[in-house]
Amino acid sequence: MLQNNRFNTQTKTMITTDICIIGAGPVGLFAVFEAGLLKMRCHLIDALPRIGGQLTEIYPRKPIYDIPGYPMVLAQDLVDSLMKQIEPFNPTFTLGEGAERLEKQADGSFMVRTAEGTEVSCKAVAIAAGLGSFEPRKPNIPDLEKFEGKGVAYKIIDPEVYRGKKVVLAGGGDSALDWTIFLADIAEELTLVHRGDDFRGAPESGGKVVELAKENKIRLLLKSNITQLTGNERIESLTVTDVENNQTVVQTDYFIPLFGMTPKLGALANWGFQIERNAIVVNTLDYSTNIEGVYAIGDINTYPNKLKLILCGFHEAALMAQSAFRFVYPNKKFSLKYTTVNGIEAF
Repeated sequence: MLQNNRFNTQTKTMITTDICIIGAGPVGLFAVFEAGLLKMRCHLIDALPRIGGQLTEIYPRKPIYDIPGYPMVLAQDLVDSLMKQIEPFNPTFTLGEGAERLEKQADGSFMVRTAEGTEVSCKAVAIAAGLGSFEPRKPNIPDLEKFEGKGVAYKIIDPEVYRGKKVVLAGGGDSALDWTIFLADIAEELTLVHRGDDFRGAPESGGKVVELAKENKIRLLLKSNITQLTGNERIESLTVTDVENNQTVVQTDYFIPLFGMTPKLGALANWGFQIERNAIVVNTLDYSTNIEGVYAIGDINTYPNKLKLILCGFHEAALMAQSAFRFVYPNKKFSLKYTTVNGIEAF
């Protein structure tokens, strides 16, 4: 269990708060800020042992380019900034425990229980659980699992591990493209293998990768698949086969397939929500679910024209907090204030 010196991390006890936020990723953290401006207390539950969600757990050193005000920010740096931003509001955390049950109480409040016995009594619930629980999508390659932890990984935690090494990435989405760009100046040799000839990620990132290949800074193998891994104690090489059945053997120290994650709602699927495609359906008026007083924000929700971007989750958190305030305090007058005028101290 991670103890944070600045925040009160509580477990295996009864906690009372205004809003219970399920998920301590970037959207959940920003929801604390928006709720704090309205003088609402928050307690966050996360199954992961660390604050930060996917940003901390999967790619803490991954660069992010679409956060307003940051031309580029590393994932963990964004989490650290969000933590500093919410510090005045003194949120509390239960980490390393997944939320298992949601119970509506006779007075209209809620009780959220974890499998480990923590109980959170709250007046509203905001689910910011990202993709829920997730596991990597693994390519169908013989002996792949044999080399897991021996040169094969499904996420990049510390890019410095790959400095001066031979690295092969596979994939055509944003994660594969972003890491290709980032590792181009770190790895001794970098190869990106993609089964298609068009990338699924951002066009600008795809263009940068193609340019890196033209400059011979990386090797780009399109319309190709990795069909064989070779090595003794660790992976030593792999075989790439193209659509014409031509084969190329690539020497490598690391192979990292970046095909995304398979999301699973886990216990949330049994809470009575309206579900579509493994996501919780919400009303875009305030990102409320079909259960009054319960909201879903960030990647966990779905609605027409949904974009799974952190900045969209921030917007959803702001509207959610205002609606939750009206739900929790129906007799209090709501007055929108601006931090640029009042400053945090005024709230």
